[in-house]
Amino acid sequence: MKKVLFETHHLYYWPNFLPVAEELLNRGKYDVDVSMPKRSSSAQENILTGVCSLLGLPYITADSEEERINKLINKNYDIIIVGNVGQLNRISSPEALVVMIYHGIGLKQSYYTDIDERIDIRSVESEARFKELKNFGHENLVLTGFTKLDRLINMSTKETASIRSNLNIDPNKKTLLYAPSFYPSSIDKLHPFFLELCKDFNVIIKLHGFSWEQKKYFYQNVQCSELSRINKNIHLLPNDDYDIIPYYLIADILISDISSTMFEYLPIDKPIIQAKCYNLKLKHKIFKRRFWKKMDLDRQDSVDFAYQITEPDDILGMVYYAIDNMDEMSDQRLEAAKYYLYKTDGNASYRLVNAIEEY
Repeated sequence: MKKVLFETHHLYYWPNFLPVAEELLNRGKYDVDVSMPKRSSSAQENILTGVCSLLGLPYITADSEEERINKLINKNYDIIIVGNVGQLNRISSPEALVVMIYHGIGLKQSYYTDIDERIDIRSVESEARFKELKNFGHENLVLTGFTKLDRLINMSTKETASIRSNLNIDPNKKTLLYAPSFYPSSIDKLHPFFLELCKDFNVIIKLHGFSWEQKKYFYQNVQCSELSRINKNIHLLPNDDYDIIPYYLIADILISDISSTMFEYLPIDKPIIQAKCYNLKLKHKIFKRRFWKKMDLDRQDSVDFAYQITEPDDILGMVYYAIDNMDEMSDQRLEAAKYYLYKTDGNASYRLVNAIEEY
């Protein structure tokens, strides 16, 4: 049996890893462990520990980060799967096979910079990105598709029906899913308008984990919690509901900003609205180049599959228009799904594990 470690740098990496873990376990040749770096807050770790317990996966932890790293070194894993570089060079032996499944496919430049020569296999979600990375001189690439989306294909209608029931979704209203990034974010400028939208729609808000866990972004969940408190048609998902995949399946429209969710929602073939009204930090208002250097501007310019707004109050008219014209951008969405996501057939994890075994 090969020993495998999923080094889950943050909780929101786990949905990318879960289908791969399930594929490894289904093959019956792997012992799979999960771990996460120790932090001052134990919120993420407590959630992931519970998830691993339900799945029967051993969760490796310790009283300190140094102790945790020593535990992982002593385990001497054959395969280590990561979502960013993190502690990779400390926990991997020279003999270990290291696999990167990048955690986000949005509009930030970090996709191209969070790379290390220690990585043996990098799972790539599209032919376009495969070619870009090749042009940068990377040779350790495997074209798989986006593993996170395997469950989009494989999730049962019974599961989605259960989610609708648990949220008490009004079946007579269409459902909006708002999934913003933590920074730069559209939350400050858009959140007041959901009180108007919820008169005609169910509104589900899925915040980034940092909106709950990092002090400088905590106000975002406070704003949205108040909306949820005062209106029964606004449903703020709690932090421990970390997986957005089921909510893609019950939403009739997605509203986002620079989040990867814009790309992940494409296979659903329903309208997407991109809010380009961000609230920038003072330093980025003054030194705009610093901000734009972090963004993948070429990728942003190629987004032709979403309705785009630059003024917050445009969200109202745009939502009603998109709902009344559900199929208007269908051709662009389906074409974009092929371009940005390769194959959305539920088999990205299967292709990746095949590549691991061939290696």
